[in-house]
Amino acid sequence: MDFTEQVAKQLLSRHGINTPTGIAVSADWPNLDLTRAMAVFAGKPVAVKAQVPAGGRGKAGGVVLTADPMSAIARMAGTKLGDHTVKQILVEEQVNIAHELYMAVAVDGSTGGPLLMFSPEGGVDIESSDTPLATVAMAVDAEPDQSQLATALAQAGCPEPVDEVAATAARLFAAFTAADAELLEINPLAVTTDGAVVALDGKLTVDDSAAGRQEQLATHASVPPVTGLEAKAAEHGLRFIELDGSVGVLANGAGLTMTTMDAITHYGGRPANFLEIGGDAYTLAVPALEVVLANPKVRSLIVNFCGAFARCDVMTGGVIEAWKTLQPDIPVFFSIHGTGMDEARDMVRRELGAEPFEYMDDAIKAAVRAAADSDDDSVTGTDS
Repeated sequence: MDFTEQVAKQLLSRHGINTPTGIAVSADWPNLDLTRAMAVFAGKPVAVKAQVPAGGRGKAGGVVLTADPMSAIARMAGTKLGDHTVKQILVEEQVNIAHELYMAVAVDGSTGGPLLMFSPEGGVDIESSDTPLATVAMAVDAEPDQSQLATALAQAGCPEPVDEVAATAARLFAAFTAADAELLEINPLAVTTDGAVVALDGKLTVDDSAAGRQEQLATHASVPPVTGLEAKAAEHGLRFIELDGSVGVLANGAGLTMTTMDAITHYGGRPANFLEIGGDAYTLAVPALEVVLANPKVRSLIVNFCGAFARCDVMTGGVIEAWKTLQPDIPVFFSIHGTGMDEARDMVRRELGAEPFEYMDDAIKAAVRAAADSDDDSVTGTDS
């Protein structure tokens, strides 16, 4: 689950981290929040910030420093930043910045535990910079010792007040833990000209599986944009993600589906979708196959089944019936292993006249080659 800056800052504020005074305004204006914001910030320099869960807003025009918030809001409301439409805008006071720092707590992929990261360089420019940052990265399994943090931060070039920056780091860790977060980032963390430490931005990502423990927070999660095909799949209860490749994927179970996608990439292809379909393959094969094949980029299809709780012959039977119903004209390649695989392979031979592959890698390589050959034919105008 991803969250907007406003939600992240509310979490930071609850844990004692300073944030600028701000008011969120709906893009459907005029409204009471807008009237209140105009009254609070009348004649004052403000930051007008699009509330979308996307990075690089400053470079894309999603952050405007101005003394005329009305015109900035009017220009920003309803526009698109990346895949997101601006529906809410944060108006907040500007602060006088002496230093911009970077601070975050994230899940360390190698250990699975929290990792505290700090750099004396922060701000929008570091998001697009190729220059490695001087950083501190500390594994933290419990509430960090602030004196040790202060020492490490000072050695990394943290400006004064180092103790307050260290206290902010400890509070950031507490907020990260309380929210079951995968990432809680402040960029920039500002030291103001009067020595205050203020979070000028916030980025929050929370593990989806924590939604049950974080019910109130989860209600504020940003709804990810979906394509038309993804919306159609959702109507049938299918977990489908549209990608930009040319090899369609039908596999059972999320793990095998991801493995199939990784193998397609490994052998030089590009997967066209993620679609997890398992024991429901018999009843949902038609809508599943319709969604995959509705993507005009799909040039071949890999069907990869591994039977355990769900039998291969039952799943394969569903796909075969769907294939006969829809009668697609692209090549299909089968890899079938596990419970019921002999019966399933015989069905493929008998009903579709195709020979399943003994090894998954061979099936995937064949699907990648077929997609590449079809793309070549479409470029040269050769009939496939």
